[in-house]
Order: sequence, then C-alpha cells, then structure tokens
Amino acid sequence: MDHEREYVAGLYARLDELRAEKVEQLAEVRRTTAMGSHQNRSERDAFATLYEDRLAQLNAVDDRLVFGRLDLDQGEQRYIGRIGLSTEDLRQLMVDWRAPEAGTFYQATAFERQGVRRRRHLILQRREVKAIEDDVLDPSLLTEGESLQGEGALLAALNSKRTGKMSDIVGTIQAEQDRIIRSELPGAMVVQGGPGTGKTAVALHRAAYLLYTHRDRLRSAGVLLVGPSSSFMTYIERVLPSLGETGVVMASLGRLMPGINAVLEEDPRVAEIKGRSLMAQVISKAVANRQRIPAEDRVLDIEGQKIILTPKQVRRARDKARATGKPHNEARLTFVKILLRELTEQLTEKVESASIGNNADRSYLAEDVRSSRDVRVALNLAWMPMSPEKLVSELFAKPVLLAAAAPELTDAERELLFRQVDSPWTEADVPLLDEAAELLGESDPSGGREAAAREADRRRDLANAERTLQNVQQSLEDSGVDGVLSAEELAAHNAVQEEEFSTAERALSDRTWAFGHVVIDEAQELSAMQWRLLVRRCPIKSFTIVGDIAQTSAAAGASSWQQALSPHFGDRWRLEELSVNYRTPAQIADAAARMANAAGQVVSAPKAVREGRWSPIIDRVAEPTETLGTLRRVLPDELSAVDGGLLAVIAAPARLAEITAGLREDFPGRVGHGAGSLEQDIVVIDPHDAKGLEFDGVVIIEPAELVKTSRVGDLYVSMTRPTQRLRLISSTDLPAGIEA
Repeated sequence: MDHEREYVAGLYARLDELRAEKVEQLAEVRRTTAMGSHQNRSERDAFATLYEDRLAQLNAVDDRLVFGRLDLDQGEQRYIGRIGLSTEDLRQLMVDWRAPEAGTFYQATAFERQGVRRRRHLILQRREVKAIEDDVLDPSLLTEGESLQGEGALLAALNSKRTGKMSDIVGTIQAEQDRIIRSELPGAMVVQGGPGTGKTAVALHRAAYLLYTHRDRLRSAGVLLVGPSSSFMTYIERVLPSLGETGVVMASLGRLMPGINAVLEEDPRVAEIKGRSLMAQVISKAVANRQRIPAEDRVLDIEGQKIILTPKQVRRARDKARATGKPHNEARLTFVKILLRELTEQLTEKVESASIGNNADRSYLAEDVRSSRDVRVALNLAWMPMSPEKLVSELFAKPVLLAAAAPELTDAERELLFRQVDSPWTEADVPLLDEAAELLGESDPSGGREAAAREADRRRDLANAERTLQNVQQSLEDSGVDGVLSAEELAAHNAVQEEEFSTAERALSDRTWAFGHVVIDEAQELSAMQWRLLVRRCPIKSFTIVGDIAQTSAAAGASSWQQALSPHFGDRWRLEELSVNYRTPAQIADAAARMANAAGQVVSAPKAVREGRWSPIIDRVAEPTETLGTLRRVLPDELSAVDGGLLAVIAAPARLAEITAGLREDFPGRVGHGAGSLEQDIVVIDPHDAKGLEFDGVVIIEPAELVKTSRVGDLYVSMTRPTQRLRLISSTDLPAGIEA
C-alpha cells in the first residue's frame, strides 16, 4: 500500500504539472493581442483552442486517475489509467487504457496469461489509494499458505451505491466487453445484450476508444452518441470526460433537429404512424404538392399593363426546375428565373407593339416584372419557399393537405395525426422535420448571394489556414500535441474561437453535419424514420448499435434487428452478444425473464454474476385507490434496505403527478420527478425515462398497467432496473410469470 500510494502521488504530481503548464500556455496566448495579420490571429486562436481542449481533458480525469497495474513476465510493471502520462524526458509513467499495450489488463486470464503474472486493481477515492485487489495469474507468485483477500474489484463496483450519475467501468471491463470495445471501426456493429450486461458502458467506452485509436479520422468529423431520453443523457454525461474524451456530441432523439427540443409523443398510436417508412413518401408528396399548377389563366397587372400567366407556362417552368434535381427552395430559383424571363418577354413585346418605330431601352421592364406585386403573388402561389416547420405543421393541421399527401393512410389514421398548428414538436416529429429539410433545402431570400458569400469566406479561411500551417505545425509538435493538424481542422479551430462555439455546438446546430461514427443506445426503440435520420447523419454507415430487442417498448420500435437494419444496411452489419448480467440480482432477473416468456416474448437471459439478498416483494391491495397509501407506508422500509442508495418509483405517466405530490409530503426535499430528477434519493419516473438507468431499489406501481401500454416491454425494463431490491404494488392480478 505504501508503495502504491507513493507512486500514485507521483502520477498526480505530474498531472498537476501538465495542468499548470497548459494554464500558463493558455494565459500567454490570451495575453497576445488581436493585432497583426489575419494569419497571426489564426495561429493564436489555433493554439488557444488546443490548449483549452487539453486542459479540459486533464481536469476531467482527476478523479481516480489510475486504476490498474500489470506485472509482466519480463519484470516490467505497467500502470494503466484514464490517459497516458510521461515524464519530460518521455519516460512512460502510465499507459492510456485504450492503448494496445493496455489490452492485456482486460484480456489476460489464468489460462491465457499473455505474459501477465499479476493484474492489480488500485481502488482510489478521489486521489487516495484505499485498497488493492490482486488477480494472480501465475501461481508461482504465491508462497505456501498465502491467499488473496477482498471481494474483488468487480463485485465491489457492483455492490456500490448508485448516485444518479453513471460511473465508468474502465477499471473493471470484462474480457467479452473489451473485445467489443476494441472491435474494428468500419461498418455497422450491433451489440445485443439483456438487462445489466453493461451495454451502455460498452457503448461509451467504445466511443472513447475509437476517438483515441482513430483520432486522425474522427477528430474533424466527430462521433455522435444518441440516447433515448433527456434523463438518460443527464445520467451518462460525466462518463466520457472521465475517460479522457470531451469531444463526443451527445444528443437525445428529441434534439437531433437544430432548434427543436421535442417532447415525448404521448399517444403510441400516433408515434407508430409517424415512425413508418411510408412517412418519407408522405413528406415527399407534401413538398411536391406545394409546387402547384393554376387551374386557369391568371391576369397580371404590371405598371398598368395586363399580361397573362398560363398553366402551360407554369407547368413547363416547374418541370424544368424539378429536372435540376435540387431541393424545393433551391429549385424555386430556377422556376422563378424562367417565369420572370417569359413574363418580361411578354411585357416587352406588348410595349414595343404599342410603340411602333420607338427603339427606346426596355431593360427597365425586367425590374418592373420582378417588383410587381401581382407577379410575386402568382409565383408564390405556384411555388412558395417553405421551412420544414411550416410544411409539417400545416400538413397535420389541414386535413385536405394530409389527405392529398397520404392517401395510403385510413381516415382514422389521418384523424389521429390531426393537431393544431402551434402544437409542440414531439420526438416522432423530428425525423419528419429532418426529411422535410432534406427535400426543401435552404431558403435564401438573397437569391443565393448570402450562400455564395459564406462559401467565399470559408475558402478564404481555408487558404489562410494553409499558409498558417507552414509556421504553426512545428510549434504544435513541440508543445506535445499528438498527430498532424490539417488546414481544415485549423480553419475549424479558428471558427470555433471566433464564434465561441464548441465542436458539439457546431455539429448540433448544423443539420447537414456528417459524423465519422454514430453510437446509438437503446436502438431497439428506433422507428424506421428515426433510422433514416441517423443514417443520413453518417453517410459512410459507421455505427455502433446497442440494444436489446426484448426491451422494445416503443410502438414503432423493432421486433428484430434484421427488420430494423435491412432497409438501411442490407446484410452489411455484424452481431455481437453480451452474455453476463452484472447489474441485476439473479432472483430479480429470473422473475423478469419468466414474466416476458409467459407473455410470449423471447428475451435474452444473460447469466447473473451474483445472488441478491431479496426475491421480488409483492404487495397486493384491494382497490386502486389504496396503491398510493401502501407506497407511502412501505417506502421507509425500502429506503432502509438500500441504506443511502438511490430508490426509484416507476409508474405509468398518468400516475406520476399524484405519486410525486404524495411522497413529497412525507419526504420533503428528497423526491424528484421525471427527467433531470436524479439528484434526489427518491426518483418518481415512468418506464420511458427509466430506460438505460439503474437504481439500488425499485418500486413498481400497478405492473399490469405497464403491460397494457407496450406489450411487456415497459414492465420488463422496469423490473430490470434495480441492483439490489424490487417491490411491486398491485390492485389487479399480476402478469403471469412474476411469481415463481
């Protein structure tokens, strides 16, 4: 212990040195004035951004910096930590957990030692070594009568109290998890695993590993991590920074359209309809239907002159504009140019026929046509520029528009989709808005001049960055920055500094941003339209897809990976499975599996690594009105059982407000409700927001109600959230299988 404490103290001393160095370098850059050439400012801003990124990384890994040591056959000792550390003369002090030479920390076994004699787990509390756990792989290290002490690092982590924030598992990654984390980058990989197998942890650690291993490829494009809800994103937000990565873009499904913060779609029937692949055709028709041909000739007044706009002219201009293949708003420029030219020719001919022998300049007539109110109205009626929000909101608010765009839907289905124009956007709307944005394109009132100006600015910045690189590259290498900085990356760094936007903010604000890799958690919940959106975000189709088909609860979710992925990936995806349940005690996991099997659901049944202290506890009440009273009566026992841990009460959404109000009377200041409530030790939450989270104890209210909302998915998810104890309160018959 003394030896390890001394070594760990040295590692923290080096971390503090590097942090102070970057603080000073950043301060020096900031002291540099903005005077001088544009090239000088570019150099300064590039350094500032790089120092800020490195400082953020050094700050994020302070807690439990090092967690392992390998003793190798050759006598070498190799420390494993969150990042790599070296002395000033490049003597290695600690290996980054993602480096190839750290792989044996996770992969070596007594049967395949891979040159490892001993694997030591260092258990830290903040900066202090509290305990040591040794896995001796070479029996010759143990002297006669010597034995190992302690419950093991993995079980210690599993039995620790939940905090409302996910912790990384970097110190206890198991071999099957490590193999998936370190899998090759290209293509689409599905990670299938039952509850408690560590799917989310694997997804997060894989994102960090890919950014480390393929930094040159992914640094500029970035990695997108998508989760099912805002509660989930809050739950996992600290993990990646603690693994040494601060550049991953994280977003829930409702935040994938810039400027839109969508809410959950309350009616599962509506979510199912909006999630169908058919809706891509509906949006396409809705756009095409906004390119209208008038039923008859239209008389236009231009400065007192009457000219005729015919349906034939409009149809010909529309067909030529569509033939360009450009999106609606961009093709409109072609449409307008054609008709303005034809109307100008008509007006010129009419004026000249009335002015025989007069060869006066007629160029002013083109401006008369362009500025005519009648002409503007006629062209807008035929081809109006549209925003995605306007198109989709009017589509669902005007039955006649929806009937024209979606004849395949039944009258009842179209009636379900009807809503007011100002209704809030839902998660099911986001892929429809994205589809509309793809078909509509950008709307530029300047007629393309603003877009051209932006492109000219971008080219100027890129050319300047090329010149700057000649001076700055060697300095970057001298400062300890790994890899080579490209002109595009330098230009991007400059843009970030000038506009004060992070990479994540820029990516989330740009719908057309193409990511280098996408990680999706709870992917079984995605609808066909949500898959279209995500594949559009990563055209090279490099994906890590994490989920459990048995936990599908969304009405538009998948019934098999084949069904979900074939339309987008064909057969170009591979399946990996996690087989061990690390979270859920065996008694609770078995009850959940029995319930799902009894309902005809085929579920993964990973082997639980530990028995729990309690089997599921069941409270039956005579009337639904007694449910809340029973909850308030038994909750002190549940809090005592989890002994300072995190307790969740999971119920159907309609019950949450009543439950929250009742419990706050008994436990003021301790009860949180819904998304973002995990700072309290009692959380009232519905199954959707609970997905992907874990709690020490769970109380489920009226389990039969959860089966009604989503087959068995919501109940199965709810039953598999606890790490210690599960209680169910019911006024009706329990779903079959829960009781052995």
